[in-house]
Amino acid sequence: MKAIAISSPGAPEVLQLAEQPKPQAGAGELLIKVAASGVNRPDVLQRKGLYPVPPGASELPGLEVAGVIESGDADALAKAGLSIGDRVCALVAGGGYAQWCVAPVAQCLRVPAGFSDVEAASLPETFFTVWSNVFDRGRLQPGETLLVQGGSSGIGVTAIQLAKAAGAKVIVTVGSDEKAAACLALGADHAINYKTHDFAEEAKRLTDGRGVDVILDMVAGHYVARELSCLADDGRLVIIATQGGNDAQINSGQVLRRRLTITGSTLRPRPVAFKAAIAQALAEHVWPWLESGMVKPVIYKVFPAEQAAQAHALMESNQHIGKLVLTW
Repeated sequence: MKAIAISSPGAPEVLQLAEQPKPQAGAGELLIKVAASGVNRPDVLQRKGLYPVPPGASELPGLEVAGVIESGDADALAKAGLSIGDRVCALVAGGGYAQWCVAPVAQCLRVPAGFSDVEAASLPETFFTVWSNVFDRGRLQPGETLLVQGGSSGIGVTAIQLAKAAGAKVIVTVGSDEKAAACLALGADHAINYKTHDFAEEAKRLTDGRGVDVILDMVAGHYVARELSCLADDGRLVIIATQGGNDAQINSGQVLRRRLTITGSTLRPRPVAFKAAIAQALAEHVWPWLESGMVKPVIYKVFPAEQAAQAHALMESNQHIGKLVLTW
């Protein structure tokens, strides 16, 4: 089969079209004939040699795919109510940049009614991540306020829509007025241009001094102290990436006095059972929102798979709003 391999750690150009053996589904797995593959920030980190592949996972990049079930574990398929020929999208631990991809049956979801393969491929990585971190770890409740760092990213546009659908208020940070307008159009209540305003001061002003209840953070580093300052009492800071660095200074007294929670997670190395629970929650709560049009995929650009390097270069430019997808 054709696949996009990382020839060596480095710039986008190290992504090369290559011939790879077609994978085979094992126990609890199915084989997808891939029509489209989502592009995500962890793929960029893996390409640079900064995100080790979990033990047993494919060395090929790619964490989400959509396509048709070609074969699989018959018992696992039957238990999941799936059949050969069904259209599915899946979260995988690697191997998504390829014409065929193996996925655990429990991490597959039917393509939402009316969705194209490109739209479906844009869903798993960000939807699993947002649900797990904003709702499970962050415990966001209706009427609370969520602050999303990087509101125009793939994670950001998903977090805006899911939080609004769940009855929360949403504030986002962005790097341009164009991105601010896009986030407001998706339903965000407020958008802060972090290049012209202090996001912590603005978040407190927009909440009449109370602060926000949950922060979804992809920056960490020097952002953490400022984020704690704009959390409400009993607020939760959820860190899912460290683009601003691993080290942060915190005021421990503030954490104690105001009962703040600092948490975080990475999804890729978690066991199948953990991801299966997220898949079930998405099927129950979020897929109906997608099929009703309450929540929509936001796709910025689609590339032929052989142009994966151009897709990575665009992602690293931070000019995109929403998701990037490869097609086969």
